[in-house]
Amino acid sequence: MSSEEKEPLLTSGDHTAYSYVPEKEKEPEGDEKEKKQPKPASFGQLFRYATCLDNFLILIGSLFSLATGAGWPVMSIIFGELTDTFVSGPGGQNQSSFPNASLPSPNNTDIESFDDRMTRFAYYYLYLAAGVLVAGYFQISCWTTACERQVHKIRKEFFRSIVRQEIGWFDEHQSGELTARLADDLNKVKEGIGDKFSFLLQYTAQFISGFAIGFWKGWKMTLVMMSLSPLLAICAGFFSKLIRSFTTREQEQYAAAGSVAEEVLSCVRTVISFNGQNQELKRYEKSLEESKATGIKKSLLTGVLIGTTFLIMFSTYALAFWYGSEQVKEGSLTAGEVLTVFFCVMIGSFSLGNAAPHLGALAAAKGAAAVLFEIIDNKPTIDATSDRGQRPPSVGGDITFKGVNFSYPTRKDVQVLTDFNLSISKGQTVALVGSSGCGKSTVVNLIQRFYDPSHGKIVLDGVELTELNVNWLRQNIGVVSQEPILFGCSISENIRLGNPEVTDDEITQAAKAANAHDFISKLPQKYNTLVGERGAQLSGGQKQRVAIARALVRNPRILLLDEATSALDSESEKIVQSALDKARLGRTTVVIAHRLSTVQNADVIYVMDKGEIIEYGTHKDLMEKNGLYHQLVVAQTLVEEQQEDQDEDEDDNVNVEDVDVVGNGDVKSVTRQRSRVSESSDKGMAGKSYKRQFSKQLSIQEQSEKDKEKGKEEEEEEEVENPKYFRILRENLPECPFILMGCCGSLINGCTMPAFAIFFGEMIKVFIDDGSDNVLWSMMFLALGGANFLCQLIMNVCFGQSGERMTMRLRLKVFRAYLRQDAGYFDDPKHGTGALTTRLATDASMLKNATGIRIGTVLSSICSLIAALVIAFIYGWKLALVVLGGVPILMISSSLQVKVVMGKHKEDQAKMEDAGKVASETIENIRTVQSLTREYHFYIKYSDHLKGPLRSNVKQAQLYGLAYGFSQSVIFAMYGGAFRFGAWQVSLGEMEPENVYKVFFAIAFTGITIGQASSFLPDYSKAKHAAALIFKVLDTVPPIDIYSQKGTYLERVVGSITFRNVTFCYPFRPEVQVTKNMSFNVESGQTVALVGPSGCGKSTIISLLQRFYDPNSGEILIDGQNIKDLHLARLRSFLAVVSQEPILFDCSIRDNIAYGLETTPGMDEVIQCARMANVHEFIANLPMGYDTVVGEKGTQLSGGQKQRVAIARALIRNPRILLLDEATSALDSESEKLVQTALDNAQEGRTCIIIAHRLSTIQNCDVIFVIDNGEIVESGTHQNLIAKKGVYSSLVAAQQFTKL
Repeated sequence: MSSEEKEPLLTSGDHTAYSYVPEKEKEPEGDEKEKKQPKPASFGQLFRYATCLDNFLILIGSLFSLATGAGWPVMSIIFGELTDTFVSGPGGQNQSSFPNASLPSPNNTDIESFDDRMTRFAYYYLYLAAGVLVAGYFQISCWTTACERQVHKIRKEFFRSIVRQEIGWFDEHQSGELTARLADDLNKVKEGIGDKFSFLLQYTAQFISGFAIGFWKGWKMTLVMMSLSPLLAICAGFFSKLIRSFTTREQEQYAAAGSVAEEVLSCVRTVISFNGQNQELKRYEKSLEESKATGIKKSLLTGVLIGTTFLIMFSTYALAFWYGSEQVKEGSLTAGEVLTVFFCVMIGSFSLGNAAPHLGALAAAKGAAAVLFEIIDNKPTIDATSDRGQRPPSVGGDITFKGVNFSYPTRKDVQVLTDFNLSISKGQTVALVGSSGCGKSTVVNLIQRFYDPSHGKIVLDGVELTELNVNWLRQNIGVVSQEPILFGCSISENIRLGNPEVTDDEITQAAKAANAHDFISKLPQKYNTLVGERGAQLSGGQKQRVAIARALVRNPRILLLDEATSALDSESEKIVQSALDKARLGRTTVVIAHRLSTVQNADVIYVMDKGEIIEYGTHKDLMEKNGLYHQLVVAQTLVEEQQEDQDEDEDDNVNVEDVDVVGNGDVKSVTRQRSRVSESSDKGMAGKSYKRQFSKQLSIQEQSEKDKEKGKEEEEEEEVENPKYFRILRENLPECPFILMGCCGSLINGCTMPAFAIFFGEMIKVFIDDGSDNVLWSMMFLALGGANFLCQLIMNVCFGQSGERMTMRLRLKVFRAYLRQDAGYFDDPKHGTGALTTRLATDASMLKNATGIRIGTVLSSICSLIAALVIAFIYGWKLALVVLGGVPILMISSSLQVKVVMGKHKEDQAKMEDAGKVASETIENIRTVQSLTREYHFYIKYSDHLKGPLRSNVKQAQLYGLAYGFSQSVIFAMYGGAFRFGAWQVSLGEMEPENVYKVFFAIAFTGITIGQASSFLPDYSKAKHAAALIFKVLDTVPPIDIYSQKGTYLERVVGSITFRNVTFCYPFRPEVQVTKNMSFNVESGQTVALVGPSGCGKSTIISLLQRFYDPNSGEILIDGQNIKDLHLARLRSFLAVVSQEPILFDCSIRDNIAYGLETTPGMDEVIQCARMANVHEFIANLPMGYDTVVGEKGTQLSGGQKQRVAIARALIRNPRILLLDEATSALDSESEKLVQTALDNAQEGRTCIIIAHRLSTIQNCDVIFVIDNGEIVESGTHQNLIAKKGVYSSLVAAQQFTKL
């Protein structure tokens, strides 16, 4: 319950209610609490970016804030004198009853004098209204303008500081954390130094002036009223703390459920493959139960808090009016002074409550500013933006490492390079090879001076790197990595990032040199084609070639090629390798590669192990040595040779040598990171998780990856029809008893304010009648408080129960509906993981605001309105009409401010999105940005995106100021007009003085209450839209329905497969035929390989076989039966898949192995399958054994470990058909041996279909189908196809080592 709802006497409450405080600011995240936070910023530091103009605006705004705050207590003085005039005027009491009153007695006061006084008071109200309008406008506009200007500067400085930090600093600060700080922490600072600071000053002035006037007018009564304040404060503080803890717990508990949903939906194809729907539904339901229980307890506490607050508040009213009437009897105070003291003390008390959230915002701002300023003030050791250091006129290219020791900042206990010595001559091509974690990429990082060695030195052309200018050094280095980063702009702009001064002709020349010109020319927009976020619209090979062109336009003297072809198929690799060979000419080149066929022509090959060079020489020399290099080559050769057994388990090789080398969370494979447990690469692993599963639909997949990051945008883009209200209501039908009881409480609660108006009027009569019946009417306020307590408790508990129960049920229904959908549903860009999880998190919860609580609020408002109108028209219908004329203005002013403030918040977010995208893209890809020396370019780009929002926000500040000033002033004018008309009615003898108060406050209080209710009632239109989206999901029955029981239920499957004239297009790319009239047979027990370039249709065959999709024409048969006619869940139970990057779920290894099975297998069965998968020994050595939790998407395991667990998961199903989709392509040679052995075990006695780029892994298959452009162009055994000298032979040749 906000403090505004506790303030029904004078204020409209709108001045605080609509100061927007984002929820996450109110509740600090748990992680943040645990981190050591810097000391909060001082006031001076908080405003350190304020210019002279800003300080002037702050000064003016502060003065007017104080004026606005003093307006309400000053109005109480006018109100008190006005009341005295009523009491002593016509229809009032004789002046003699009030010996201390300054007004003449009624006997000496004629009607005209009474009217003159009342007219003067009306003018006072209007003057006050005008003053508050002006003060409110300047208060908000000055503070908000100064705030926007300061935050603009802080944003720029913070971003500028981030991009200049050294890479070691980024190893310790995740990109997600930094972009969050740029958004959330900046918003906290903005909240604290803007309008909220002015409100803090306003309420401080209100508090001081309220109590000052109270003590001045009646110090005894003020002290009596203050007696209950500690009780209210203690009660509110205690319950608020409890509610906060419950809110935090509820958020944490739903976050757990949300992470289950996010994990499942982002890996939904794995769930579909293994029939894991029921298992995931149970996991999600279990997570939701805790959240629901906490939500119900929170609603009970909320009801108690609000009810207790009302009880204490009305008790204060009772005590005040009783004591005040006693003071009037004694002649110590006049009736008007009693009301002045009463309102001043109440206003002063409530101002503390109103100030509390703003004080919290200020504290949050100081904390956030401290973190931001700490980063801004951090001076990096390696500063690429600095002018320090030598800039030699030319670069030769001689590079020398002398006794270099190095450890990464995040793992100082792990020595990556030990006494490392290396010499590279000018123009030489040097290759670095070795197993994962041996230090290859570290050498590349050190050459670019991303880090400095802890000991030893690195020399370029005789000059130590630390003495060279960092920017100059990197400008002379070109880098092409395994997964090159392209930015979200056109191809030409991406290439120009290599050299901003390059001409269009030079861009074309560089593209030709990189073998990229031909494919670019075929694109509709050619060089102006937008590549999408991270280059998502281009294939891997295309991105590599654009990256090479970008490196070439720099005309670098040093070229660093870090796994530049490892993720490509043979065809793409040939083109890219040819481009790299051209690029190397005349340059000093350092090459890192796992595919050793790509480095055999290097001038020198250095073989590294554990941070040391153990052998070097040419390819021929090293092969003759028969050492480690020879072993690595043998492991990859296509000729079948004896492989040596190795006891060393690569899975225990934990090293951070390559952490964050690509470190960008991209969706493609980062090979070097897969052979170890990588705690610091969780982001990367999470994003890479299922890329290969659908390389067959590159454009669709990549587009959906982009869209996953735009969940809310997708949600808004989806077109749906708003449902009928009764459909929404029907969802809450099981909770009907709770809703009915809550509505009863709402109806009684609706009568509170009209009743208060009657009691207030009766108290005026008590004053007129010399204090008679004062105890009775004082106790009526107490009774009203008790009724309010019960109503609030009933409403909150009942609506809380109904809302939480419906929310959980809906979330489960929606989640179940998602898991029912076929793969095509998730290809839709509108159905990205972000959009779907948002629907579960917010949309399902939003629906409760459209049912129980909405009905209750509407009933309460209607009841309140009817009661108020009845009272008003009974006691004075003419005045009632006048006051009613002002109520719409009051409500309009309230809603206007709501719309302006909420609209301002939405606009802020929308306008900052573009700038946020630039910041996010830059920070996530900071290695590429610094490698290209484009820090200043992105800083300018970011700054340009901030200019529009700044201009717009400064304009918006004026509108916000006007809306605020108007909403504050309108009630003053309304008071003046209404009481002047009431006085006229009294002077005519048509109304009693007390009835004026009854009529006015009945309507005014009710109007305010309804206005508050509508403002606190969440946006119904949003709830309707959320309902429409949810119902659309619930009503969607997919053509391939996993919940359907239709189809033939096979008892056993032999395993023969037939594709007969199959033509297929993906649902969202109907113009692209992926398979064209494809036909082939696979006999039971055969092992068949599918080979061909990326996008040729290999993985599509796997998808069609699992019935992710149905073909457009033709048919697919298993054991002679069309798979469309088979029971779907049963069909998939006979299939098992092991993919390049297998998905494991965030549960134990045992649960992952048994994933999707209808019956839980025994432990012996699990262990047996683990042994077959060559993974039992590794699991048995873990502290928790098979109960070890693997982390989200299996991030706690290395690539090889995950592969073998996935193989065990496939084997435990005892599948008749095994599908291996690039199961070893992303592994280094050591890991591949172990996994390949496990796969060989798994294939025995089963029909197997294998997809592979490394052709050495499939040469023993029974049949090899060569696919190109959706058609089978060749088929046969390895030897037959080699003899044909066709497409397959050329693919083999591309991977074949030179014969020695």
